Amino acid sequence: MPASPRQGNLFEQATPAGQDNNPAELPLNRQQLQSWQQRIHSFQSPLFQADGRSQEQGSLFSGHDDPASGIQPLSLKPLPLSFWRWPQSPHQGAALYWVMDRPADLEHPILLYIGETMAADRRWKGEHDCKAYLAAYQEACVDCGLSCRTSIRFWGDVPRATRARRKLEQTLIRRWQPPFNKESRERWATPFQAA
Repeated sequence: MPASPRQGNLFEQATPAGQDNNPAELPLNRQQLQSWQQRIHSFQSPLFQADGRSQEQGSLFSGHDDPASGIQPLSLKPLPLSFWRWPQSPHQGAALYWVMDRPADLEHPILLYIGETMAADRRWKGEHDCKAYLAAYQEACVDCGLSCRTSIRFWGDVPRATRARRKLEQTLIRRWQPPFNKESRERWATPFQAA
């Protein structure tokens, strides 16, 4: 069975003729990483602002045909990405989850990944491409001297039926365009690669 496709590296250079097949890594610099974060922030910021307003005032026409419109990720409790190592998981069963970073120089967080699971307490214990992207992202932040404040948030009020939950997840991915979801990687030219 062929391996599943992995995300490419935006800054990978071609190997000159006569050299080995291991291209030299071209690390991100601080300006490139901040520019990447800023592009995501510029797109997502109005969604975070609308998220806050939706708590203050309802609209006669909002949310009736879009169940995802009522989900407010910033109202959910942030957990460290290492939550899965805790003796007791704070979440059980079916859930949607949001992985975010809160860069110090931006007004709002950036949403890096949206996922769905049937078992919130076990989803991150095994293999997960997003964990590799996050590790590469965190390493790049450290290498560039930027703070990285990643967190994960769970929402358990989701359909138990996998098909309905995945449909809701896809609606959210289309709305937020998180860079670590395969559906939106090309949009952001995500430079983080799973090893």
